[in-house]
Amino acid sequence: MGVKRSLQSGGILLSLVANVLMVLSTATNYWTRQQEGHSGLWQECNHGICSSIPCQTTLAVTVACMVLAVGVGVVGMVMGLRIRCDESESLRGQTTSAFLFLGGLLLLTALIGYTVKNAWKNNVFFSWSYFSGWLALPFSILAGFCFLLADMIMQSTDAISGFPVCL
Repeated sequence: MGVKRSLQSGGILLSLVANVLMVLSTATNYWTRQQEGHSGLWQECNHGICSSIPCQTTLAVTVACMVLAVGVGVVGMVMGLRIRCDESESLRGQTTSAFLFLGGLLLLTALIGYTVKNAWKNNVFFSWSYFSGWLALPFSILAGFCFLLADMIMQSTDAISGFPVCL
């Protein structure tokens, strides 16, 4: 397996890990914890009783960005799988990289918005759902770089193949 295939396989694996962490982060209710309970993007639990969180602008933006990040990340991973499995596929690694970088940007926007909303509250601590979102960010960015480098290798190979070689 060449360098290009290794980078593509690594990009797929990294994007899979990023997508699992983003889905886990989005779906669970442990973004913050406080003395009485914990809360996430969807529910707030106090003393074991969970209820829906009323609509707040900052939280709605965070939810929208997280859901979009998951969707864009999954599309990027599927595009990467198509590139890796089908040599004749016309999809380029640059497009896949753009999707993975866009997913990372949406994730970063969501996490910064949530941080700004909750950073100054007393006795509120960020919890594992929040941190799994932050952990997904470097995986998404690294996956994008893997596909970008693999595409650069493919382009340079295509460019060199047209020149006659005299040894």
